[in-house]
Amino acid sequence: MRTIERADSVVRLVDQTRLPQEFVVVTCSTSEELCTAICAMQIRGAPALGVAAAYAMALGAQNAPDQPAQFAARMSEVAAAVRATRPTAVNLFWGVDRALNALDRALPDGVPTARAALWETADRLAEADVIVNQRIGTHGAALLADGCRVLTHCNAGALATVDWGTALGVIRSAHAAGKQLHVYVDETRPFLQGSRLTAWELAQEQIPYTVITDSMAGYLMARGEIDACIVGADRIAACGDVANKIGTYSIAVLAYVHGLPFYVAAPTSTVDLHIESGGEIPIEERDPEEVLAYGGVRTAPAGAQARHPAFDLTPARYVSAIITECGVMRPPYEFSLRAAVCADSTAA
Repeated sequence: MRTIERADSVVRLVDQTRLPQEFVVVTCSTSEELCTAICAMQIRGAPALGVAAAYAMALGAQNAPDQPAQFAARMSEVAAAVRATRPTAVNLFWGVDRALNALDRALPDGVPTARAALWETADRLAEADVIVNQRIGTHGAALLADGCRVLTHCNAGALATVDWGTALGVIRSAHAAGKQLHVYVDETRPFLQGSRLTAWELAQEQIPYTVITDSMAGYLMARGEIDACIVGADRIAACGDVANKIGTYSIAVLAYVHGLPFYVAAPTSTVDLHIESGGEIPIEERDPEEVLAYGGVRTAPAGAQARHPAFDLTPARYVSAIITECGVMRPPYEFSLRAAVCADSTAA
C-alpha cells in the first residue's frame, strides 16, 4: 500500500514506529487521530506530512456543523490544530493552505460541497505527490554514475512521501535504469529512520546497502569509499539553506571538505520563498527523553539531561544541487529556486 491513502471516509497510514519488525496499518477516522499520528511520528517526512495535513482537514470537516458560518469557524480550529503538530516541515502548512483555498472556493455552494472539495483536494495532492517524486527521481538519477557509492541520511523514501520518495526516489530511479549502486545508510539517531526505514525500503527494492552509524561517514569519505551524498529536506529557504533531519549539516560539511557532491532532493512545495535564510526556519525541539531511551529501554543514567533538536540547518554553500520535479537547480539558488517554484505554480 501507499504510505497514506484514503479508504472511503477514513485515512489509512503505515505506522512507521513499528517498522521493520512489524508492518502495521493505522486507521484514522478523525482529524484528532491523524494529528496524534503526526506528533507520534507514525507518519513523517515532509511530502507525506503535506498530504496528511490535507487529509486531516477533510476528516475534520466530517463532524463540523452543517451551518456555513459554524462550519468555517470549526475548520479554522482544525487548521490551527494541524499546524501545531510539527513546526519545521513547510509541506504540512502547504497542505493546510491548499485545503483552506479549496474550502473558500466551495463553501459558497454549501457545506456538503465543501466537504467533498476537501476530500478531492487531499486525493489530488496524494496523486500529484507520486508523479512529482518520480520526476525528481528521473532528474536526479542522471547525477549518479554507474557504480556510485552514495550516502544518505534519515529516510527520504516512499515512507516519507505518498510513494516513490525524494532522495531515495533518485536512488530507486537510478537502480531502475540499470545503474549498479551501493547505498551507505546512516542509522540516524535517535529514531533510527535510516537503519529502520531506509534499510527496509532498500531491502524491498533489492538495492545493495550497508548501514553505518552517523559518526562513521567521515571515516568512509576519507578512505574514498563514498562518491556522493543525497538527502531530502523539510524546508528550503529562498537562498538555498536547507533544514533537514539532525545530522545533515555534519554530512554536508564533511562532503565539502572531501570534495564530494552533496545533493538535496525535494519537491518545490518544500521551498519556502517567504523565508530568506535558514536562520528564520523554526527548528522543532522534541522530548529529550527520546534521546535518553529507545524502544522503551533506558540508554542513559538516571538524571541525565539531553537536548533533542530534530532538525539542523545546512547553508546553501555546502549544497551542490537541489533536485526538484522541475529539474536540477544550481547556485545561485535565489534565482533558480524562485524560477522552479514559479514554473510549478504555472503548471498547477
